[in-house]
Amino acid sequence: MSKHVLSDPVGDQINEGSKPRICVRDLTVAFGSFVLMSHISFDVNAGDIFMIMGGSGCGKSTLLRVLMGLKQPAQGLVQYNGRDFWGGTEKTRNELMRDTGVLFQNGALWSSMTLVENVSLPLQLYTNLDAKAIREYAMLKLALAGLAGFEEYYPSEISGGMRKRAGLARAMALDPEILFLDEPSAGLDPVSSRLLDDLILELRESLGTTFVIVSHELASIFAIANNGIFLDAQTRTATAHGNPKELVGNSNTERNAMLFLTRGATEQQP
Repeated sequence: MSKHVLSDPVGDQINEGSKPRICVRDLTVAFGSFVLMSHISFDVNAGDIFMIMGGSGCGKSTLLRVLMGLKQPAQGLVQYNGRDFWGGTEKTRNELMRDTGVLFQNGALWSSMTLVENVSLPLQLYTNLDAKAIREYAMLKLALAGLAGFEEYYPSEISGGMRKRAGLARAMALDPEILFLDEPSAGLDPVSSRLLDDLILELRESLGTTFVIVSHELASIFAIANNGIFLDAQTRTATAHGNPKELVGNSNTERNAMLFLTRGATEQQP
C-alpha cells in the first residue's frame, strides 16, 4: 500500500513516514457559526521550539487548546507522531496526551501544597512508584528547573518567575516528549523572563524536549524560537510559517506578520 502524502504549508510535499511530532493540515476552528481561523497547516518537528505568534484576538491560545485536546476543531487533521488525534477515540487522545505536559499561563500550582508536593501529584496519579521514589523524582525535576533547595516552599513564598519554573517542573514530571506553554513570560520582569527562556533552551538541549509555545513577547520569540506560525486576526488564518528571524527578511511574509516581527527584531538591537 502506498503511503499517504500530505501537503506542506509552504507548498512542498511531506511524506507521512517522516512523522513530525505534530502534523496539522487544513485546520478550521469555530465557535458555532463564527470561524475563528481556517486553513491552518504546519509541522512541529522533534526538538523544535515552535512559537504560535500573532496579535491579540487572533486565536493563539485557542489553537493551543486544540493541540492539547481541550477544543475540538470544526475540521482538519491533527496527528501526533503519525497517529490521528481528533479522528480517533477519546482513549486514543488520552494515550497521546500522556506524552505531553502543560504549563498554564499562571503556573496553576496548588497553593496549599509545597513545590515538591505539586510536582509529585502527576506521579501519584499516573505511575506505580512508591512514595520515596516519587519524592526523589519530583526533587530531580525541581532541580532541573533551577529550584533545588526550594522543595518545601509554598507557591506564595516564591517569586512569579520561580512559580513558572515550578509549573514547568510539574509539566515535566512524566517525561513528556512535548511541552505546551501558554504565555510563559506573561507577568514576569525582563530578568525572570530571560531566565525562563534560558531554562527552555537548556531543557531542549539536555532532554531533547519539543516545545510549543504561545507568546506575544517578542524578546522571547527571537531569543529561543527556531520555528513557528503567525496567525492574523484580520484574515483569520496563518500568514507566515518558519523561523521568526528568517521571516523578518522574507519579502513574501504578509504585511501584518512583517510589521510584528520587524518591530521585534528592532527591539533586539542594542
